[in-house]
Amino acid sequence: MALDIIKLLPDSVANQIAAGEVIQRPASVVKELIENAIDAGATQVDLIVKDAGRTLISVIDDGCGMSETDARLCFERHATSKIKCAADLFKIRTMGFRGEALASIAAVAQVELSTRRNEDEVGTKIKIEGSKVTEQMPKPMSTGTNFTIKNLFFNVPARRNFLKSNDAELRHINEEFFRITMMNPEVGFTFTSNDKELFHLYPGTLKQRIVGLFGREYESKVLPVNQVTESVTINGFIVKPEFSKKTRGEQYFFVNRRFIKHAYLHHAVESAYKELIPQDCFPGYFIEIQIDPKDIDINIHPTKTEVNFIDVKLIYAIMHSAVRKAIGQHNLAPMLDFDVNPNLGIDFGDASRSDRPLLEPKVDFNPSYNPFKINPIRHQQQNWRIAYDDSEDTVSENNVELVQNVSDEQKSLFIQLQQSFIVTSVKSGLLVIDQHLAHERILYEKYLKEMELNVEASQQELFPQHISLNVNDVSLLKEVKPELEKVGFRLEPLNQTTFIINGTPVDSKGSDAVALIEKILESYKTNLTENQLDKKINLARSLASQMAVKAGQTLNSVEMQNLVDRLFGCAVAEVSPSGKKIFTIINAEELKTRLN
Repeated sequence: MALDIIKLLPDSVANQIAAGEVIQRPASVVKELIENAIDAGATQVDLIVKDAGRTLISVIDDGCGMSETDARLCFERHATSKIKCAADLFKIRTMGFRGEALASIAAVAQVELSTRRNEDEVGTKIKIEGSKVTEQMPKPMSTGTNFTIKNLFFNVPARRNFLKSNDAELRHINEEFFRITMMNPEVGFTFTSNDKELFHLYPGTLKQRIVGLFGREYESKVLPVNQVTESVTINGFIVKPEFSKKTRGEQYFFVNRRFIKHAYLHHAVESAYKELIPQDCFPGYFIEIQIDPKDIDINIHPTKTEVNFIDVKLIYAIMHSAVRKAIGQHNLAPMLDFDVNPNLGIDFGDASRSDRPLLEPKVDFNPSYNPFKINPIRHQQQNWRIAYDDSEDTVSENNVELVQNVSDEQKSLFIQLQQSFIVTSVKSGLLVIDQHLAHERILYEKYLKEMELNVEASQQELFPQHISLNVNDVSLLKEVKPELEKVGFRLEPLNQTTFIINGTPVDSKGSDAVALIEKILESYKTNLTENQLDKKINLARSLASQMAVKAGQTLNSVEMQNLVDRLFGCAVAEVSPSGKKIFTIINAEELKTRLN
């Protein structure tokens, strides 16, 4: 007789499986515990972490606390005070509600809970390790709750090994801290990391909270947004167009105080800024959508950052209108008004009276530098054969010399097509090269080599510039600073959010140093999230992408010749770092076919 093979999993195993979904990194624990503190009615929440949460995460609040029974029960799976029946799922206004977080945390960490209600004489202390209660006893304490999480993933070493560097994990904690504290400005918060206080936020308004998180300069950088309709209310702030950045940092949507990601609504905001900011800049916004919970579904993703709207097109239209109105009301965009006397002219407001300091002109440190200088490395014969010879025969030394001689004689025969492509004749037809992708490949290999060998070239900034970044971008810049310095950047911290740019790579000739670093950081973040690249490869790709010649940039015949020479001196000349094809050959037969 065959034995039954389906069995119920032990709670400890089930909790670890749930932990894999809910608790991905220390930031996940921070999110769940602070949200619980807010749901408990706290007016003050203190976050303490050590080693980016690996060693310690502590969240202390002055909320309502728990009874002895509730303190024990809260670690059971699906134990929650937020919902009582299925219908409650469609009218949720609290932060947490599924009842899996504490059980998941207790399954992969050493947890200590101390809690007391106001009506109780003493509180309760519980210790749990790997889902097992090891201690429970009374504890004298003030009203509220203190969760202490030690040695996260101590019993799941594979998961612990997948954690990133402390800087990277702390950035994730920062981001969760920002998302929660922003929409709860009436609550005071502190954030301490390795015994150093990073934030001390006092209760106040949303604008005061934004200033507390992002810096005092945001007092004058933001505009209020307000739109009330029968179905939805939109409140918050947007960053003035003239303060838009080349990094995608200050972009926050909230629905009923819960942070969400929504590409469609982001497009609504982005389109409202159309023609007001450069194409390579990003709008900043801190916007909350207040809507009846029955008109949304927030339980479509484990982290609850994705939301379905019943009528998303309506929300899009209202969002676009609200942002556009906020810009227009402050004269940052010209508005059509047929009653205005045309003789009065147009006032473009603050956009034409920017208080940004004028930058001193930069003097090139090395005026003789040519970014297209021929690579001293001998051209790879195989690569030249791919470009210049369609035969399968082995290329001899004589053929290579012939190629080089012909190239020298035909420098004037390089043609730039649409200021984007380099075209020249070869034995088998026409060689067409994408100038941006070609230069990107050249610089990519160059930067990788410089980072490995510490060979660096820098041009000094005659008038050093200052770059101010948000907390997460500061952390990111610190993380990649050693590699940036190997390729020629010279960065000196001025304070917690500002760096002085004393030098830049010679390849950045004529570039705005501040904009260049912002673009590099944005590209680096994109590669980090989408491609999961190694740090050096990521940085080399980001640098090369931003500093390569762009489509639309005019090149003379010597520059085109040098770029082609350097391309075919690369280890991989066929494709760009991102895998795009750099060149193609239109053979003679294809040309004949097209002309017949």
